[in-house]
Amino acid sequence: MKQLQIAEHRVALDKDGFLVDLNDWSSEVATAIAEQEGIALNADHWEILHLLRTFYAEFQLSPATRPLIKYTALKLGPEKGNSMHLNRLFNGIPAKLAAKLAGLPKPTNCI
Repeated sequence: MKQLQIAEHRVALDKDGFLVDLNDWSSEVATAIAEQEGIALNADHWEILHLLRTFYAEFQLSPATRPLIKYTALKLGPEKGNSMHLNRLFNGIPAKLAAKLAGLPKPTNCI
């Protein structure tokens, strides 16, 4: 099992780098995972990560790409709820990588 060291706290990750305990998520954890993925989080990233956490709280699942795009368009408008915007932010794998950074389980249909 992988681990992240955040200050004095160790955070367990599964073999794919997702949190083992969803309650371990914090902005520091998200930033550390993003750094491992080669991403410097900015306001656009945080907006999507918080939106994903809202989606998870509402539906108890991590959305696949199409539902993520639709939900983002519904909540933030079509200029942010489109595949080009999300792919640019999350290295071409928005559903999987955004879920990982938001501290959520891997979407069920992602390889």
